[in-house]
Amino acid sequence: MPTANFEQIAAATKASTEALTKSGSAAIAGYQELAKAYQALATKNAEKLTASMQALASVKNPAEFIELQQKLVKEGVEAAVADSRNIAELTQSVFTQAFEPVKVQVEALQKSVTK
Repeated sequence: MPTANFEQIAAATKASTEALTKSGSAAIAGYQELAKAYQALATKNAEKLTASMQALASVKNPAEFIELQQKLVKEGVEAAVADSRNIAELTQSVFTQAFEPVKVQVEALQKSVTK
């Protein structure tokens, strides 16, 4: 009987280690994906800022300046909301993928304990 218990413990330990390894690998891949998304967002925002400044510099009168400024602010807010939503969804996906192997292993251990 003690050998069977040892084998069960060893199998559970191995499965838990594998789950943690998968979780770590998924987390690393996810963090890399997040870093790329943030880098792309920063690049896009820098390009948009440059274009906006050039557009504002080329206006001919104060009324045109105010109209363009209001348009740029509106576009900026809309883009910020959309970008924030996309980053939040990506972050949630990364955490879900990273912790899924551990969740599955915990559920398997709970089932084996309740038997």
